[in-house]
Amino acid sequence: MENAWPPWARRCPGPARERWPSPPAEGARSRSGTRLPWLSTLAVTALVLVGSGFAGHDQPGRVPLDAFARVLLVTGTVLLLFRHRCPRTVALGTAATTAVYLAAGYPYGPVFLTLALGAFAAIVAGYRKVAWCALGGVWVCHVLVAYWLYRRLPPPHDGPAPWEQEFFVLAWVVAVVALSELARVRREQLARARAERAAAERRRADEERLRIARELHDVLAHSISVINVQAGVGLALLDSDPEQARSALSTIKDASKEALGEVRQVLDTLRTPGDAPRSPAPGLDRLPELTEQARSAGLAVEVTTEGAPVALAPGTDLAAFRIVQEALTNIVRHSGSRTARVLLVRTPGALEIRVDDDGPATSAADGPEGGGNGLVGMRERAAALGGTVEAGPRPDGGFRVRARIPLPGAHDPGRAPCTDTVTPAATEEES
Repeated sequence: MENAWPPWARRCPGPARERWPSPPAEGARSRSGTRLPWLSTLAVTALVLVGSGFAGHDQPGRVPLDAFARVLLVTGTVLLLFRHRCPRTVALGTAATTAVYLAAGYPYGPVFLTLALGAFAAIVAGYRKVAWCALGGVWVCHVLVAYWLYRRLPPPHDGPAPWEQEFFVLAWVVAVVALSELARVRREQLARARAERAAAERRRADEERLRIARELHDVLAHSISVINVQAGVGLALLDSDPEQARSALSTIKDASKEALGEVRQVLDTLRTPGDAPRSPAPGLDRLPELTEQARSAGLAVEVTTEGAPVALAPGTDLAAFRIVQEALTNIVRHSGSRTARVLLVRTPGALEIRVDDDGPATSAADGPEGGGNGLVGMRERAAALGGTVEAGPRPDGGFRVRARIPLPGAHDPGRAPCTDTVTPAATEEES
């Protein structure tokens, strides 16, 4: 974690980590931490030296610039090289050189620019109190020199400064502080916005990863279950009933071909984000094909539909199909029942799905209460659309999966719960 902070925070330990809301972005870190601002510092140095020389001509009552004055000016500007790495030191250093410069009686002028830049860097970096103390200290020193110590300090025969000048200096200090605080707030807002965008991108990536995982699980679990059952049938009847074994092998071929096509579609979407899928996503219109596959695996499926046909959005249609597919897959794998009943209830506000079998379970759940990846995937699909999924044993035996998916853009007055409420505890193992 130490290396996650910019170099100025590592080299100048202190309250920066407490004051800075979050580490700067990578680009800001490289700009402020690894490179010194040579060009801007050279420009400021030239401006301060040349401007102070011109300012001295207009202030004959002040001490003319000499070697010591130029050393003070250059020292203050050279400190600005490190304003991003050690802003506290720079703020205090520029304040000290400015105070000595003014106390020596040299002309007013661009020297205040050095002080302003040092305080600005400290405030933006989060060292607000240090910058305030530096600016306030220079102003207090100037007041002391202008009204109490002017007799002992150059220039000779100098009198007290007018109070209007002090009000001007105070207004200048307040303006510097205000602009620095505004820049600091803006920088923190930008850093917060970058962090929120990065978090949103990570969240979208996680959601896409989970969606692809659910899709692959549903495709592979169903197809491999059918292939497994048919492979067992083919092996058992290979010698005694070659024709039936041939039919089982044909079913394996069709199921594997369909699984490969759906997996290829998912992978194509993953490789080329933003492009439209090459084939439409499956929906409830493929229920006859799904029931035929289940029948080839030895499971007779009865489908009943209630309510007027309602046009479903592609996402809702896919989720409903996958929920039915996963429920039938679990019956094939984990139930001794050879019959299943699928009930689709379409209402103006929601689509309800109920899949029942008469059991008994052939294997117990080895995961936590509520099932394994299959049931988790069904619940995630329904939850993404604002719906719910319940699964568990029925009071009269067997197992039930019940899902309710709200339909967008329609008023849903709600439906009364069934009298035979299914408990969430699952006795059939989810794939």
